[in-house]
Order: sequence, then structure tokens, then C-alpha cells
Amino acid sequence: MAHWLFKSEPSAWSWQDQVGRGDRGEEWDGVRNYQARKFMRQMEVGDTGFFYHSQKEKAIVGIVEVIATAHPDSTTDDPRWDCVDIRAVAPVPVPVTLDQVRAEPALADMALLRNARLSVQPVSDREWQILCRMGGVDI
Repeated sequence: MAHWLFKSEPSAWSWQDQVGRGDRGEEWDGVRNYQARKFMRQMEVGDTGFFYHSQKEKAIVGIVEVIATAHPDSTTDDPRWDCVDIRAVAPVPVPVTLDQVRAEPALADMALLRNARLSVQPVSDREWQILCRMGGVDI
């Protein structure tokens, strides 16, 4: 199982919006970056991810699960773009802010810090464990 980070502007799609979709989940659509598309094409059902609020909050606020592998993005007729479906699993009890991630030396190489604009990115097993511990998530 792999781990990922999904970034969203809460004014466009928030953690509460994701939770509201229940077990049926939601397409992670609208991604128009080739590297992010490549990552989504690598995802498998059961992979887990962090739900990250960008903009003002800049924090990991939830855990999601991939429930459908890459398929054509329904928000465009352009066949180049794919998306996956995700569902909310659980909130992060203590949201982990970008400043806290930056302050943790063990996370210095994390994609979130090296490629801040990328909306879908991998999270290593080690990073996953550290961030779960920081957020009070039982793993």
C-alpha cells in the first residue's frame, strides 16, 4: 500500500465536503499537471492519503482512501486527464500545519516542501508514520 497527499483549497473543496460524500467518495478531478497525473495513475484501491487544506490553513486535516483507480476525468473532454476516486476515512485529531512539517528535520525531503505547488504527491512510509504521530492518528 502506498501513501499520498491530496491538496485542496477549502473554498473549492474542503474536508467537510469530502466527509459529506460518505462511502461513495468523490472524484479527485480537475488536476491538470502531468506529474500529479502520473502519481494518480500509480494509485491502487486501498492506498491511503492525507487530505491537506491549502491557502490560509495550510494543514493536514484528514485521512482518505483511494476507492477507484485512475479513470478519465469527468470534468473535461480532453482524454489526457485522469483522476481517482477517494473517500474520507477519518479526521486528523490534531491538524498538522505546514510550519510544523517544516520544523521537523526528518521531513526535510518531503514533496510537500520541495514541490509546494503539486496538488497530488507521494508520501513515504516514514513520512506517513511521522505525520500520523504528529497528528495524533493511531497507525
